[in-house]
Amino acid sequence: MSKALIFPGQGSQSIGMGKDLFENSTEVKRYFEQASEILKEDMIKLCFEENEKLNLTQYTQPAILLVSYSVFSLILPKIKDKISFGLGHSLGEFSALCASGALSFEQAISLVSKRGYLMEESCKSKAAGMMVVLGLEDNILEEFCAKKRNRGLKVWCANYNGDGQMVLAGSREDLSTLEVEIKGLGAKRALMLPMSVASHCPILEGMCADFRVLLEEALGDSFAFPIISNVNAKPYGSKAQALDLLAKQLVSPVLYKQSIRGNDAEIEGFIECGGNVLKGLNKRLSQKETISLQTYAEIQDFLQKD
Repeated sequence: MSKALIFPGQGSQSIGMGKDLFENSTEVKRYFEQASEILKEDMIKLCFEENEKLNLTQYTQPAILLVSYSVFSLILPKIKDKISFGLGHSLGEFSALCASGALSFEQAISLVSKRGYLMEESCKSKAAGMMVVLGLEDNILEEFCAKKRNRGLKVWCANYNGDGQMVLAGSREDLSTLEVEIKGLGAKRALMLPMSVASHCPILEGMCADFRVLLEEALGDSFAFPIISNVNAKPYGSKAQALDLLAKQLVSPVLYKQSIRGNDAEIEGFIECGGNVLKGLNKRLSQKETISLQTYAEIQDFLQKD
């Protein structure tokens, strides 16, 4: 019964995330305490109490990884011999790397926090933003963005989430001015997202070299299972490959749709660790079942099934 582990990315965070796990597992409590110590930030307050920090990229990323890894650690005894590959959406690729053993939990928490900080810094003076577009084919949006870039606008296709679901990234002002025009192409919806960064586009080029140095220091060369790259939708399993692909990931679109469809035949189902966003996307991408695990009860139910 080979399975793919999938890990959500930024946008899946919410107040209260991981609280049920924390209250029911001493192992998860230990992960929260470790993360708090590493980041010098109270991750219990950050995840469980109302605050504005949780939506800041440098805090969002470690919070999501923390909860995803907590779920993974609780189900590992049952699935460790059944994992065909790991796959994450953007930040989720780092959760997958952590689950594979290529990054230790401590290294992963520190790395994604620094990644978030560098992303914020890279976008600070550029008024960056992202927009979700529903109901248009990929090639129409690709051509549209290319034409706008030829006229000096900063807009790129950033996340291929599914047929008729694309996220654009670039200048917040440029994206905002194009909203009406995109709807005029036939889009059912064009909505600015509450984000202050522009992921997976050339706006982040300035941080690639610094981030590669951090990757070199953090990554190991031992993978318990291969990881599907966001950049090319193909598996990799070495530090050398990871260094190249994870630096490119910052400025390349997330090929989530292509990753699911291109590797679907290799497995019998998907397990989403710490979210249900990807389960929603997978409904339109695969005939295989996606099990979403977030709560302690869901995990216990999963562990008890044959």
